[in-house]
Amino acid sequence: MDKPRVLKDYESLDDSVVELIKLHYSEGFEQHLLKILSNNKKYVSVLPFETDDKHYLIRMTSLEARELIEEDDDYDEFGNLKDYIRDEYEEKHSDD
Repeated sequence: MDKPRVLKDYESLDDSVVELIKLHYSEGFEQHLLKILSNNKKYVSVLPFETDDKHYLIRMTSLEARELIEEDDDYDEFGNLKDYIRDEYEEKHSDD
């Protein structure tokens, strides 16, 4: 059975999904963005992320991806997820 594809904005994601995304993309989002053709035939920039039950396509521009990392206290000044945050999230989501 195929997983449902979910197109969402980063701000509308559950905190637990955001934490998993941060673990997966611990060095930032921008270099992982893809361009897809949306239902209204316009190209949209998305960050792909897959869980056991869903395939997320998270809408964000390159600028938004950079700003999210710069403004997030979970990331250091170099755009990398802080070690103690990574450890905390890994422990919290060890069953995921």
